[in-house]
Amino acid sequence: MKKYLLLLLLSFFLSCDTDNFTNNNPYIPGYGFNVNINMNLPQFSNLQFPSNGVYIGNAGVGVRGIFVFNTGSGYVAYDAACPNQELSSCSTMTLSGIDAICPCDNVRYSLFSGQAQGMQYPMKRYRVEQLDEFSLRVYN
Repeated sequence: MKKYLLLLLLSFFLSCDTDNFTNNNPYIPGYGFNVNINMNLPQFSNLQFPSNGVYIGNAGVGVRGIFVFNTGSGYVAYDAACPNQELSSCSTMTLSGIDAICPCDNVRYSLFSGQAQGMQYPMKRYRVEQLDEFSLRVYN
């Protein structure tokens, strides 16, 4: 009996996600991508300072591009597709300070948490790895 309990506990701990987020959203497909960001370049230099974000709309990066944001204690990246809307002509969010706004319903999502009050799904989050002082890697 102890062996089964130990096996059950071990399988539980091995299945835990170390990034503490899930991307189960029926509106946003899960495309794989990998993009490196050099914060010494002018278009990304805002990321060197807390509470600043950038939009990266390169083809093949996220579903509708991505937002990368400096939280002050690290970096987060989210898809720019509205998380509570089917993909349409209005479902690409815009960056507004520390928020992303979905033009379909004018809902504001915090770039600190990816959440919006009263909404079912948060923004789709991607993994961010800080390679060195001025380089980030964002991937799915």
